[in-house]
Amino acid sequence: MPQTMVNFRMDESLKVKMDAVCREMGMSPSTAYTIFANKVVREHRIPFEINADPFYSEANMTFLRNAVSALNQGKGVEHDLLEED
Repeated sequence: MPQTMVNFRMDESLKVKMDAVCREMGMSPSTAYTIFANKVVREHRIPFEINADPFYSEANMTFLRNAVSALNQGKGVEHDLLEED
């Protein structure tokens, strides 16, 4: 099967990390991208869930900015971060 060159831009740090992970799995990044492309073509979808992290929603960012502003003005109560079990 004839081969073709595919070029796209990516953050340099992300590329370095991707290269390292691929080496750990014994494959090249080119092989990993080819596996991804084959799965997209076969399933006609992105082969993983894509969603937005609600933490970074505009509503939550506004809430956080207002909370920080209130704390800086001496209003509100500062508390420790609660962690889930």
